[in-house]
Amino acid sequence: MIEDDFYATIKFKSGEEIFCRVAPSEEEDRTFLILSNPVIVSEIKGRNGVIGYKVEPWLKTSTEDMLIVNMQDVLTMSESSDVEMIMTHQSYVRQTDGSRENEYKLNRKMGYLGNVNDTKEILEKIFKSS
Repeated sequence: MIEDDFYATIKFKSGEEIFCRVAPSEEEDRTFLILSNPVIVSEIKGRNGVIGYKVEPWLKTSTEDMLIVNMQDVLTMSESSDVEMIMTHQSYVRQTDGSRENEYKLNRKMGYLGNVNDTKEILEKIFKSS
């Protein structure tokens, strides 16, 4: 990983709050943050209070695990030493790394690709012949 990185909760000016591993980077007169596997953590509440936490990726449509953000977009950042939160994040990272290896690309050999009208005609023929 990157030197001088740490776990942190980041609150953006947009109102979003994420948890991730962070490494600051200075370039010319600007500071950037390199975020590793940023996640959103939501509380799951039941009748008796908080039951657990839901961890999901910050960016749902990206498969990148490292992102760069401008420090000017950050409202506040707090370094985390919460062992439970860090372990939860590490567990999430391990699970998502394994799931990417098992993903399949769709191709025509996986099954018949057709349109609704053709399928409807075929099903009607089967129904009428039985």
